Amino acid sequence: MFLFYFSITLAIASSALYHFVAKSTPANVNFTVSLLVTYTAAFVVTLITFFFFPVENGLGAEIKNLNLASIGLAVAIVGIEFGFLLVYRSGWNLGIAAVLVNVVASLILVPVAVFVFKDKISWVNIAGIFVCLLGLLMLNWKR
Repeated sequence: MFLFYFSITLAIASSALYHFVAKSTPANVNFTVSLLVTYTAAFVVTLITFFFFPVENGLGAEIKNLNLASIGLAVAIVGIEFGFLLVYRSGWNLGIAAVLVNVVASLILVPVAVFVFKDKISWVNIAGIFVCLLGLLMLNWKR
């Protein structure tokens, strides 16, 4: 049960920190240099996590178990990073941009979850989707 709550808390806290830091990245810094430093630091942090999640069968065995999802994840991460740096540099509001991107991405993922991963959605979930759509309209409402 600990992992259940810890994992979602970590994801939420990291997402909030991510958007705060992305919005705080200086506009005069080259994207590539910024991401190079980011991923170098991420590499070091990832190495530290080996103390908490040691490799049981050896690194080579674990690497053999990988598939193209790791490459796809890398492309997605870089796309997210570049995208949000551009979003915030172009003047988007911190709260609105993050909510808009996450809600739209979630809406795109609903059919993927249902048809590819065979996830089940209930009428309450469908009602929640409509609430999200209403929220998007309210976020973009001109005053």
